[in-house]
Amino acid sequence: MQAISKTRKFEVILEMLEKGYTVTLLCAIAGVTRSGYYKWIKRHLVPSEKLIKDTKIKKKILECHKKLRGIYGYRRVQVWLKVTYNLHLNHKRIQRLMNELGIKAVIRRKRPYYGKKEAYVISDNHLNRDFQASRPNEKWVTDITYLIFNGQRLYLSVIKDLYNNEIVAYETSRRNDLKLVLDT
Repeated sequence: MQAISKTRKFEVILEMLEKGYTVTLLCAIAGVTRSGYYKWIKRHLVPSEKLIKDTKIKKKILECHKKLRGIYGYRRVQVWLKVTYNLHLNHKRIQRLMNELGIKAVIRRKRPYYGKKEAYVISDNHLNRDFQASRPNEKWVTDITYLIFNGQRLYLSVIKDLYNNEIVAYETSRRNDLKLVLDT
């Protein structure tokens, strides 16, 4: 058996009052207090000032939601209301009102990743941070850097001898690819 909420009990009492029963009798049968019933009447049948303000804010939230095709969440709706209507409202209030309206922001789909699927080949560290060479052509190192000329990127691949820091070879290319490394 399902429990009946207090709100439903108060609604039934309101319906039964029209048939001529007393409030005291109906409250006793329903198992609620008379004062609780009268508080419910005051709260639900006479709209409070806060409820009236919330209704006005809900209309503005719906306007924002329709105007921007539902992409704004409660944080951006808060900023929109501040800029458009100069309304300074708490984000939790806007979130509550949006929940009452059943409004949720449309979440963007993540962009698919089209990067390389194969694993990178990691070479062995032959130098072990020993950058001193005792004779020419014993140890060579390479590096690739990019330079910008006339708004375009140009890649520079260099091979350097560690004995006398002399540039052994270099190559430039518009692309940073394997061909650049092999040409160097």
